[in-house]
Amino acid sequence: MYRAPLREMRFVLEELLRAGTLSACPRFAEYSDELARSVLEEAAHFAEDVLEPLNRPGDTEGARWTPDGVVTAPGFRAAYERFVAGGWPALGSDSDFGGQPVPRVLVSAVGEFWGSANLAFKLGPMLTHGAVHALELTGSAALKARYLPKMVKGEWSGTMVLTEAQAGSDLGAVRTRAVPEGDHYRLFGQKIFITWGDHDLTANTIHMVLARAEGAPPGVKGISLFIVPKVLVNADGSLGERNDVRCLSIEHKLGINASPTCVLAFGEKQGALGYLIGEPGRGLEYMFIMMNSARLSVGSEGYAVGERAFQRAAEWARTRVQGRPPGAERGSAAPIINHPDVKRMLLMMKSQTEASRALTLYTALQFDLAAGSPDAAVRAASQARGELLTPIVKGWCTEVGNEVASIGVQVHGGMGFIEETGAAQYMRDVRITTIYEGTTGIQANDLIGRKLARDRGAAMTAFLTEMDRELEGLAAAEELVDGTCRAARAGVAALARATRALGKALATRPELAQAVSVPYLKLCGYVAGGWLLAKSAARCEEKTQGAEREFYAAKIHTAGFYASQVLPLAEALARVVESGAASVVETDAALI
Repeated sequence: MYRAPLREMRFVLEELLRAGTLSACPRFAEYSDELARSVLEEAAHFAEDVLEPLNRPGDTEGARWTPDGVVTAPGFRAAYERFVAGGWPALGSDSDFGGQPVPRVLVSAVGEFWGSANLAFKLGPMLTHGAVHALELTGSAALKARYLPKMVKGEWSGTMVLTEAQAGSDLGAVRTRAVPEGDHYRLFGQKIFITWGDHDLTANTIHMVLARAEGAPPGVKGISLFIVPKVLVNADGSLGERNDVRCLSIEHKLGINASPTCVLAFGEKQGALGYLIGEPGRGLEYMFIMMNSARLSVGSEGYAVGERAFQRAAEWARTRVQGRPPGAERGSAAPIINHPDVKRMLLMMKSQTEASRALTLYTALQFDLAAGSPDAAVRAASQARGELLTPIVKGWCTEVGNEVASIGVQVHGGMGFIEETGAAQYMRDVRITTIYEGTTGIQANDLIGRKLARDRGAAMTAFLTEMDRELEGLAAAEELVDGTCRAARAGVAALARATRALGKALATRPELAQAVSVPYLKLCGYVAGGWLLAKSAARCEEKTQGAEREFYAAKIHTAGFYASQVLPLAEALARVVESGAASVVETDAALI
């Protein structure tokens, strides 16, 4: 049974990140640790009592396509009604449209609980939230007034409609046409891989569609963004007739079976009515607002499923009696959690999940500071830091989630390969997270090609300097965690060395940099995670004699394990970045 990690979440928000200081920002003046605790406790109850019981049935029964529309898995409609009644869709949205403007770091923390309990369910509200955010920033006053109140309340859902069969990730090859007609357009085309593109949870679905207006130039500069509602909205806000949008089919997938992944046809008859968002030709720019929001959310989904896999594996290991651990009396069996390698696997799951959580919430906090700090310099630095870390969160945390879920199957042994234990579902469900919103390779190319190249590494240099300075101070002051801090500092040095090598490659032969971009992204994740776990351990050291000494002692121990068994990967990855590119670039494709 899933239990939301409330104490762990409170530690990260209150003690590691000290998110309560956001109340000094006028935008978040009403935020406090007490408010966050209240929200998290309610979110935990909803995740544990409503969403988690639907996870297994949703996987086995799944969503179902019919000619009249997609029917969601049993129980999902009732759960969504309770979700809306609880006000959860409004969390983090503008109060002008009925939202609850809490910091993004709290929204991310709550989202972890949804993702752990039921990833398939969580994906729908996550996409609606991203669509709301994009429309808030780029839509006209009229479009905001027409669509946002219902979307913020959760009465209508939202989607992100990008992909076409012939284009894949190359959005410059999008062919969906938008024909101007008065104050609107008519769209014609077909889109694939549209998550929650059709369903029976809400009365309307607001599609955010990339399309090419007639006469627009080729490539990404010719793409615009359009609102295309499933059901047309009358001038008075009431629902009118059905738009010319139809779900042709839903995909049969490896996992997340309760989340309908749709093929959508626009304009099979007279054309789907759509409304231009912002300026023509800036569609991809606007869509990236939604995509970057989704990338941070998907990163959290990776470790959220990992958290659930860890909980199930730990429970299994505590109750599965098999074999005699070293040092035990002859003839006596014990739970497998006493076997050294099972301990190692569980610590690998636990430490990487905690590192991923800390990094994701740290990144979300940067965007809160960028949006709310009264200091212009802090806003600029935090925005640069958040943008730098977003592809790392998305890429590394989802790769970690896949590794953790796979280890969870291994902990169960042969029973992990049997669907009835539940371990396999987490591995199947989390697999999509490394692909959503751009594969790990795409995230890595974004990291080196945009985030490093645009400022010649200034944001990364500032980040490396800050990590090293903090770790140097911690290692000198905290005797108990000195080794953990020194290991984290060695990781920072390896990352700095690799960053210099990558910078030289980018300036001379970019293909060499691209050949090692994924190892570089992973290196960034491991090192940043190590920095945050070392800080966590230092914050815990003085509290190991108090009432919660076990909790704090466990965190110090987990950080020490990460330092000794995970962080050494940093040195190996740095060597790959420094000298491994030629073995890729110089390989003839015929030899593969």
